[in-house]
Parts: sequence; structure tokens; C-alpha cells
Amino acid sequence: MLFQVEMTVKLPHDLHSEQAAEIKAREKAYSQQLQRDGIWRHLWRVAGSYSNVSIFDVQDNAALQDIVSALPLFPYMDITVKPLCRHPSSIHDDDR
Repeated sequence: MLFQVEMTVKLPHDLHSEQAAEIKAREKAYSQQLQRDGIWRHLWRVAGSYSNVSIFDVQDNAALQDIVSALPLFPYMDITVKPLCRHPSSIHDDDR
């Protein structure tokens, strides 16, 4: 199943810069592995904000919950999820 996931990061102002840098490094490594695995299909930054719009390809809602809740920045995120399906007017044979 494909899902559009919008994530906005809201780090606490009192979070030490070293701790923030460590969390961001773990986040980057985890997200890049999910991309290599074909799970995190697309990742776009939202200009002007600490946000992204992503497309995930997972088995079901529970799998998406497990993946997203394991993000190191998850405790600091506002997240919106929208399930997606193919449009009947699409000219592409696949979802890529």
C-alpha cells in the first residue's frame, strides 16, 4: 500500500545541540536505509519549513505505524497520513 506522509519536526528549544545532532544523524541513517530498501519511495523537503512530504510503500497501516514510530525524530513530529491508490487516468503501468 502507498501512503503520503507529511512530517513537520518541532524540536524543543531547550534541546542541547549535541543531542539534536545525534538524533538527526540516526534519523538520516534510518531514513536512507528505508529508501534503499524501497519502503520510503519518495522524500521531498517542504521549502521554508522543517517539514517533508514522503511516499511510503508498505504492507498495511500497522507496518507504516511501526516504521514511522521508529523514526528517531518521531517524538518531535506532527504527522499526517493519507492512503493512496492508483488513479484510473494514470498513463503509467506502475506506481513509480
